[in-house]
Parts: sequence; structure tokens; C-alpha cells
Amino acid sequence: MARPKESFLYKNMSYNFEHLIEIPFEDSIDELTHILMSKHGIPRYVEEELLEDLARFVKERTVEYNDQRVMNLINGAKDNKINIEEITKKWEKVLKEEVTEYGEQRCASDNELFATAYHKMVHSPALETMLQLEHMYSQTVRQKAKEKNQLIQEMSERQSKEMNSAVDRLEKDMTESQINGLVARHYEDHALLQGKLNSELDTIKEAQRREYREWLMQMLEQNQTTSSLPTPNSPLTPMPIESIIPSVNFNNGVANVPVLEESFTIHLGSQLKQMHNIRILSANVMDLCSVDDSRQSSEPTPQILQTALALYSNDLSGLVLMADNKIGSRMTKEFQDICDRTTEFHFSHLEDQFNKISNMSLGYLKRDSQSNNRNSHSELLQAGDFYVTRHSNLAQVHVIFHMVSDDSLRGTNINSRHPIILGLRNILKTACSNDITSLTIPLLLQYDMTEEMTVSWCEKRAELVFKCVKGFMIEMASWGGSDLKNLQFMLPQGISNQVFQSLTEMLPRIFKVSNPKILK
Repeated sequence: MARPKESFLYKNMSYNFEHLIEIPFEDSIDELTHILMSKHGIPRYVEEELLEDLARFVKERTVEYNDQRVMNLINGAKDNKINIEEITKKWEKVLKEEVTEYGEQRCASDNELFATAYHKMVHSPALETMLQLEHMYSQTVRQKAKEKNQLIQEMSERQSKEMNSAVDRLEKDMTESQINGLVARHYEDHALLQGKLNSELDTIKEAQRREYREWLMQMLEQNQTTSSLPTPNSPLTPMPIESIIPSVNFNNGVANVPVLEESFTIHLGSQLKQMHNIRILSANVMDLCSVDDSRQSSEPTPQILQTALALYSNDLSGLVLMADNKIGSRMTKEFQDICDRTTEFHFSHLEDQFNKISNMSLGYLKRDSQSNNRNSHSELLQAGDFYVTRHSNLAQVHVIFHMVSDDSLRGTNINSRHPIILGLRNILKTACSNDITSLTIPLLLQYDMTEEMTVSWCEKRAELVFKCVKGFMIEMASWGGSDLKNLQFMLPQGISNQVFQSLTEMLPRIFKVSNPKILK
């Protein structure tokens, strides 16, 4: 049906004009008012009245147009004048253009093709060969990272000696201006060296990523043509490295501390109860991320094997990592170092993920700052906010939830409405919605021991987290998505046996632990 064009005849005192308007009118009435005022030289004091009259005219004519259109359709249906086939074709076109399910099948992207190939190959006899290649690649990157750190340390030591010597000669042949110049030169040389070494390391990673993807696609193609898969010592097996690279010690000299752990099986739910495995342990949280690189063997670790098998599945593992209010900040520096030690073959590198998250969050934070929930520092995150990164090169984790914390966690006045507790609820909801069935969270909402963490402080904090998480897990039944099969509560490394035993005894009292019934 053609759209009618109505003439708007306006008479007010000595201002008379006529303008043609297409109904329904889809443009801005405010803008049309300004156009008419400029075109016909109407003074400003008439603007409000003109705007009201124009809006009323458009509304009345639109209602008349819609009424007439509906009546024509009804009459056409009564008289069998409607072409059902033509309407069907129009709807078919709209559905194909707007609904993904009915849209034209597009070609898969390179990442989708690689993901499909990897998932198929990793569940085949080629798994061992694939992991061997990944392990050899990681050895190369670790060696390069070790050389980088060594060169930077050597430069720092040289600069420190040079600066100390210059300060000692301050009253002799050195001036403050010369020392300031020396500081600037040291900073510039240090930044230049670090940038050069980082660039070299990134180049190696990109080359490995490209080679690995090409090799995997070649392996899949051979399997499809000859129905054979490479096994150790087959022609497609990667050539072994000439010598095993010495291991790199990344534990910062911390002595090995025995891991305390206890496991439980619980059932939660009001009617249909779900079974969950709960584990409480005391360990370094980075042990879940860092791959054991102290071995001289060229074989990959069992943790890497499990991570690879579950990478493209609906059985992912997640970890809640505490961070501060700036994305990619110093609080995650150790985690960044772990990620940089190996090549990420499947997802973007960590720094690229941080940059993308930062760019995306800036708009949301500025928008939320207009409400009372945000302060004027809209570029910073607040306690309870979290962002997610994806990984394939960590020991036991696929997804990291970086949750923002603050100094309020050190106090004792934390309740169930605290932003970080609510953030924990949102993390559990996100995990259920994205096939994350195993999740590790800090039981005390922090991973390091501090002075205020007395026995009573730890018991009070753990009781709060236990009860809140239990409520969230019961609530999960109405959220839909995947069930959280495995929940791991992590305590700071080095916590006393007394506190660990106390918290372990508390868990069965709060959760319903499954106990076998013995029939006599």
C-alpha cells in the first residue's frame, strides 16, 4: 500500500504556509519544526506552539492511516484478494535476513575450522603427538623467557652499580643535572631492551602458533584422504629437539609446602536434589595455572592432557582470581608471567584480551557512572565487578574470572550483601550459563595470609562464604544451563593445620554431606 502524503496547512495570525508530509512520518518532528521555521522565517516564540500542532497533526493522520490499512487488509481477506504466497515469500526473506537459525549458511571462520580440527584430533590416537609438539614449543618459549629475564637483570645490576658510583662522585666531578641525565638514559635503555626482547618473544610465539595450526590442518587432511593418523615416530611426528632445555625455576624460591585437602560429596535442591563434589584445600592458587616445568622429561604433564581433552567441551574448569580495579594490573602480574611462558594456540594472547576487555568496558563504565551506583572515577572497576579471560595453556584451568576486590575484605563487617559476595553470585551464574562445571573460589575471599586473619576471623569469613555459596547453588536450579559438578574452596598456602581442620569440620555442618546407610 502506498503511503499517503498529507498537506499540513498552518494558519496562525499572519504566518501561513503549507508543507507536504508523508504518513507515517518516521523522521524527527523537532527537526521538521526547525526546518519549517527556517524555511518560512517564523520567529522563535512560535516554535513551541508550532511543535505541538505539528505533533498533533502527525499523530492524528498516522492513526487514520493505520485504521484504513487494517480495514483494507480485513476486506481483502474477506474477498480472498490477499496473495498468501506473496506474503509467505516476504516472511521467508525477513527470517533469512534477521534470524540466524534460518539464515544462509556461511563459511566457517579459520578459528572455527581450527577448533573443529583440534577437537577431532585430540580425541584420536594423534593426541600424544600433538601434546609432544606443544611441549617442545613451550620449552623453546621458556628458554627464551629465561634469557630475557637474565638479560634484563644483568642490565639492572650494571645500571645500579653505575648509579651508585655516580652518587658517590656527586660532590667531586658529578652534578645533579648529570645524575638526572643518567637516570633518564638508564630508563630509556631499560625500556628499549625490554621492548626488543618482548618483541622477539612475541615473534617466536606467533611463528609457533602459525606452524602448529598449519601442521594440525595438514594432519587432519591426511586423515581424511588416507584414514590414517600420526602416532609417535610416524612421518608427521614433529622432529624432537636436539637437547632438553634446562628447567626454569619460577617458584620465587618458596619452599615446598605440603598441600592440605579434604573432599566431600553433597546433595542440594528442594525437590530434585543434585549431587556435587566439594573440595577444600590449602595451596598456592598459581599451582592451578602454572605447568610443571621442572621436569627434564619431554613428555607433557597429565594436567595438560586433561585440559586439552576438555578444551572444546561442555565440561570446562574455571578459577576466581582476585584483582584490583584496573584491568591487567599488577595484582595479576604473576598470572601474566605464567601465561607468557607458553604459546597460546587457540585464543588471543592475554595482553590482547586485556586490551579488548578494557576498550569494551570503558563505554559501560561511563554509562553506569551516570547512575548512583558509580562514582566519578568511571574508568575504574569497583569491588564485585569481574571480567573473563580464556586460556588453553594453563595447567588445570580454561577460564579465569578476574574479580575486583578492595581493602574492605580485611575487615570483619562483611555480610551477604557485600559487593564481592554479590559478584561471586554473578560468577556462579555466568559459569552455569557457559558450560563451566568445575570452579575454584577463594574461601576467605583472598589467597594470601595477612596479620588480621586470626582463627576466629577465618571461621567467620568461611562460614559466610559457605552459607552464601550454598544458597547460590540451590538458586542455580532455576538459572538453567550446566550443573556445577565440582566446587573447590581454596585457602591460602601455609594456613595452620588448626584453622584448616576447623574449616573442614564446618563444611559438613553447613552442606548436607552424603553418608552411606548401613543396613543390618
